[in-house]
Amino acid sequence: MKAKNFFKDWIVPIGAAVILAFLINRFLFFQVSVPSKSMYPTIKPGYRMLVTRVYNKENLKRGDIVVFDSEELGETLIKRLIGLPGDEIKIDEGGSVYINGEKQAEPYVVYNGGKGGEFKVPEGQYFFMGDNRANSWDSRYWQEHYISGDYIKGKARFIVFPFNRFGKFKYGEAAVAGSN
Repeated sequence: MKAKNFFKDWIVPIGAAVILAFLINRFLFFQVSVPSKSMYPTIKPGYRMLVTRVYNKENLKRGDIVVFDSEELGETLIKRLIGLPGDEIKIDEGGSVYINGEKQAEPYVVYNGGKGGEFKVPEGQYFFMGDNRANSWDSRYWQEHYISGDYIKGKARFIVFPFNRFGKFKYGEAAVAGSN
């Protein structure tokens, strides 16, 4: 009788919790750790973020922080979505970004710089840049400048670690002032 109670009281609930945790991680959200300074100061190396899975790419907006796989680099990256399918992007020598002829306000960029150029985003593809433009290996530099929507894994929602930064992202000078 004791073995039956142990199984019913312990093994079944623990097994159900493990299965539930697996399903949530696989289909709803997951965590990622930031390895580089390409998104500094918005996201610092070592920060952990909660990311929700993206199933409908039409819900993505310019300015979203997106997690995706890069086939070219063979790794998972975290960058800011700059160009949607069909967009024409121009980055001038001063680092200003123009999308379809309109200059973009980018309050999250503190350290501007890097390579300029003109890009036309193909259908089903996306263009990404880091917030730390002076130190970001992003779409401007890749051999294949665009990432297929098939490789987009999720949208970063908020910071979960370190605990003193738990919550929404801070941008620009507010992120620098809140540096740890």
